[in-house]
Amino acid sequence: MSSEHTLSDDEHRLRELGYTQELARSMSGFGNFALSFSIVSILSGCLTLYGFGLNTGGPAMIMWGWPLVGLMTLCVALAMAEICSSYPTAGGLYYWAAKLARTKGAAWAWFTGYFNFMGQVAVTAGVDFGAAFFTNAFLELQWGYAATPAHTVLIFAVILVLHGLLNTRGVGLVSLFNTVSVWWHLIGVTVIVGALVLLPAEHASASFVFTKFVNNTGFQNSFYVAMLGLLLAQYTLTGYDASAHMTEETKDAARSGPKGIVNSVLVSLVAGWILLFGLTFAITDYDGALGSSTGVPPAQIFIDAIGVGGAKLLLLIVIGAQFFCGMASVTANSRMIYAFSRDGALPGSRIWHRINPRTQTPTAAVWLATGGAFVLGAQYLWNATAYAAVTSVSVIGLYIAYVVPVFLRLRQGDAFERGPWHLGRWSKLVGSVAVGWTALITVLFMLPTVSPVTAVSFNYTPVAVAAVLGFAGVWWLVSARHWFTGPRVTAEDEPITVLENR
Repeated sequence: MSSEHTLSDDEHRLRELGYTQELARSMSGFGNFALSFSIVSILSGCLTLYGFGLNTGGPAMIMWGWPLVGLMTLCVALAMAEICSSYPTAGGLYYWAAKLARTKGAAWAWFTGYFNFMGQVAVTAGVDFGAAFFTNAFLELQWGYAATPAHTVLIFAVILVLHGLLNTRGVGLVSLFNTVSVWWHLIGVTVIVGALVLLPAEHASASFVFTKFVNNTGFQNSFYVAMLGLLLAQYTLTGYDASAHMTEETKDAARSGPKGIVNSVLVSLVAGWILLFGLTFAITDYDGALGSSTGVPPAQIFIDAIGVGGAKLLLLIVIGAQFFCGMASVTANSRMIYAFSRDGALPGSRIWHRINPRTQTPTAAVWLATGGAFVLGAQYLWNATAYAAVTSVSVIGLYIAYVVPVFLRLRQGDAFERGPWHLGRWSKLVGSVAVGWTALITVLFMLPTVSPVTAVSFNYTPVAVAAVLGFAGVWWLVSARHWFTGPRVTAEDEPITVLENR
């Protein structure tokens, strides 16, 4: 039976921002943090690109690139968190851009949304493809299921379908998985590092771990190669905007969302550096790790350090973490799609905006997120460097979307209306560092990663970015600029009391 009730503070704030509560607001602050921490997933990003790091800078860049990138990433996260506190909506970045722009807010929102969409889909592809790599490595060790591109893509498809199915069951299940994920990651890192430090009879030297520089890229310029090697850390430290996208489902969103963004980066920084130290410290056969038949260097390092049996156990820990990460990534991606479609910005928006009345989740958006990720990841069938390109696409797409609102917030200066969580007098400095760093990595990760550049080794990141930007730009000029006015408000004329179960 329907009954009238007074809006909560969260619902009232959402009403002020122009939206009626549609999604189930049942996620706690810890659950919000857990989602972003699960997507950052040090056991996914660090390990799936570890082979790239071994070839592109080696141990020295793996170990010192992490804190450098981490410090810059923390500036981006802090600047985003301040804006999130002011505008806790599922639209997140593109909604912020519309509100913060002095003029042409609709255009800023449009392009921010498309960069965010591209980055979110690419992150989902990167995470689940990494999970497919490690799962194939385990299957080869256990049952001889060869680690071929076709097998990996098949496993990738299965994982995406599983994540799609789980994400259609409701936010309660998603929140439970994310809570388990936090402890799985922290305990998993402890187990892996403990096993690699305590069990092997032989370890690498401290000099090797912190100073050994390796260049297997074909390029002669060591500085260029070192900069390329930052991709390992930068790709891992992405996805924390999930806390913003889940604010319409989080309690005390104006505080919980910002804290989720910042804390997910801080915890990942500490735990990730420990993980990288433990793994690099365990290397005893560098060439053997790179030439592993499984195609996964960490798997070979596990085998060399503690034997096949122990390696299988550690692989299962990693695969579990990657599975949790991929599930959280689909969740965040689907909410962004839902919010962007709510404002009519994606082709077929009426479909992607639909809410399942039973679970209160955007089911169609979930399947668009997984389908788009499969299209990106399937490039691996004919491009040997496809995985590195997918990770670059995710970094560029997400970070441009991250800092466009930060840039617009800087332009507002003291006119910016702060939420309950803010940076005070540090806003300008932190925001400026965030914008500058993003400009650098946007150029850097579009550059070739292997020399000579051939059809097989070509970094198709610029092509993917140009395709999305070109589509969004042409559609904007031809049509959308005439009708897209930015985030559509839906609740301005509704009273402060609503009916439950309506």
